[in-house]
Amino acid sequence: MENLWELIVAFILGIVEGLTEFAPVSSTGHMIIVDDLWLKSGEIFSTEVANTFKVVIQLGSILAVVIIFKDRFLNILGLKKSINGEKVQGHRLSLVQILIGLIPAGVLGLLFDDYIDEHLFNFHTVAYALIVGAILMIVADYTQKRRKPTTLSLDKITNKQAFLIGLFQCIALWPGFSRSGATISGGVLMGLSHRVAADFTFIMAVPIMAGASFISLLNNWEYITTDALPFFIVGFISAFIFALISIRFFLKLIDRIKLVPFAIYRIIIAIIIMIVFF
Repeated sequence: MENLWELIVAFILGIVEGLTEFAPVSSTGHMIIVDDLWLKSGEIFSTEVANTFKVVIQLGSILAVVIIFKDRFLNILGLKKSINGEKVQGHRLSLVQILIGLIPAGVLGLLFDDYIDEHLFNFHTVAYALIVGAILMIVADYTQKRRKPTTLSLDKITNKQAFLIGLFQCIALWPGFSRSGATISGGVLMGLSHRVAADFTFIMAVPIMAGASFISLLNNWEYITTDALPFFIVGFISAFIFALISIRFFLKLIDRIKLVPFAIYRIIIAIIIMIVFF
């Protein structure tokens, strides 16, 4: 019975990760609520194993992005000339724009990683990040209403836009702010349509998230024991499936509903955290 409960916990945590990792709602904020309200009450595994598990399920979400954008990734790497059956001619999104977008957050992340872990991973800072991120998203939507987007294709993103979006990604180093929320808002403010900003956000997230996850996994490999393996496998599969569903659904809706509904939802989550944990 105890093993069954562990698998149920893994499945639920995978759902939370999969549904929230790439939506602009902060997976960190949701994992804090799920972790500390009831899932840790039974102390199923040690803190080290729990942290390793979070890395594993994050890789499940990353795999979902790779599957959805596989043609685009192959095109960027020069392994495929067409995307979704259409040949890309002339200027196209390249590895250059992605690397330019990654540099700011990559540098700051390396410099302040220990400080962030020590000082910013708590209920107060996450709740505040949820609210500040919501405000940024509302501002981005309001700005686009007054100024129509000028970049309607991923292949039209300039190096300058990529760099400025990368600067917005730096804000997401604040736990609870949401990488997707920061970069999609930044992209919209830089003249990208919501869908193009979302596509670029997801594509840009893969290398930086995969790199960080693999490094963390290598450092914590000892905690993936035979006893814990079923827990990790269920969580990984659950996160992958629900991320696949969530991302496809989000990309179909984002140009229609914009960011404000997600901003309102973030504020509600922040209020819940404040009421329960402050």
